[in-house]
Amino acid sequence: MIRLFAALALPAEIAAALARRQRGVDGARWRPPESLHVTLRFFGDIAENVARDLDAELAALNGGGFEIGLEGAGAFGEGRDIHAIWAGVADSAPLRRLAKACETAARRAGLKPDGRHYRPHVTLAYLRRPDPAAVASWIQANNLLKSPPIAVDRFGLYSSHQTKEGSAYRLEAEYPL
Repeated sequence: MIRLFAALALPAEIAAALARRQRGVDGARWRPPESLHVTLRFFGDIAENVARDLDAELAALNGGGFEIGLEGAGAFGEGRDIHAIWAGVADSAPLRRLAKACETAARRAGLKPDGRHYRPHVTLAYLRRPDPAAVASWIQANNLLKSPPIAVDRFGLYSSHQTKEGSAYRLEAEYPL
């Protein structure tokens, strides 16, 4: 079994700018710059033969490059159950189409549909029972976040491995658009 997801890598300068915002919430497990990405579809733990089929389906996707931009900040969860802080991604029809194409590729490879609503974001930190006021203060301080345009001409298939510091990601395949 291998844990996989499809994502857009962030340019180093965008990741570095986000990393400078990663402070101010006690106990936050901030993600390192090299781990920052925009998930297109989380596939979960899948068998190696299904992973090969998924790779073939993803390799067949195309549609041309496009641009995205980061915009705003927020958190998932409420009160003491807030579990992540994120940077938002501005609405983008080409990004939604690519995420939908990844979903279709997953189904063609035999995976079950992902029932969650797609909300593109960059997870900056994971939290465990944080002070809601500290999270609200962080969001208020960062809610005007806006990146320059980010060119998207490829996406990747990444594996996720648990370490003492959290999840580590490895690029398994890259697909040009």
